[in-house]
Amino acid sequence: MSREGELRDHIARWGNLLYQRQLAHGSAGNLSARLDDGTFLVTPTNCCLGFLKPEQISRISAEGELLDGEPPSKETFFHLAMYEERPGAQAVVHLHSTYSVAASCLCHEHTKDDVLPPLTAYQIMRVGKLPLVDYYRPGDKALAEAVRLRAREHRAMLLANHGPIVSGASLEQAVYAYEELEETAKLYFILGDRKVAHLNPQAIAEINRVFPS
Repeated sequence: MSREGELRDHIARWGNLLYQRQLAHGSAGNLSARLDDGTFLVTPTNCCLGFLKPEQISRISAEGELLDGEPPSKETFFHLAMYEERPGAQAVVHLHSTYSVAASCLCHEHTKDDVLPPLTAYQIMRVGKLPLVDYYRPGDKALAEAVRLRAREHRAMLLANHGPIVSGASLEQAVYAYEELEETAKLYFILGDRKVAHLNPQAIAEINRVFPS
């Protein structure tokens, strides 16, 4: 099987698993991956990740032109913006999972540069700082520039009233990072207003030194 065929199977399998884990619902959310020739595979528009077939997946050019498969997600443009700013990114995951979206709906007036407090080492290792991107309606191409600006320094971000975008050096890494983000958001709500022992700057610096992104 070709590299493209393997990656198509991989995207479909992860999409099915994310749906089964209730991190994806309905036809919301999209996955993408970079191919060696500079083109991209993106899940198609209005598809349910739980029933996605490899042959449905769109292959597009770096300019977003459809080359093969079904029409791509209408949010493909911000995937491309992420790849443009992060040459090492080989995959991008964007879902509408409950706790992360809930966090995106809160007012973060004083914490827009890092929405979630530092709770666990794996949050720091896999997600890093999580900035909030201002709200744009679905499909608004102006979102691409907002994503691009944040992607220069962040591998993950939270779209206000929408949900996260997470990149990774592989599809597995992007999925694992997304799951870590969702679990961190869940912890954030479970802890609520209780007094919490956040990781201090020294602990964060040591994690980043030992486990560089």
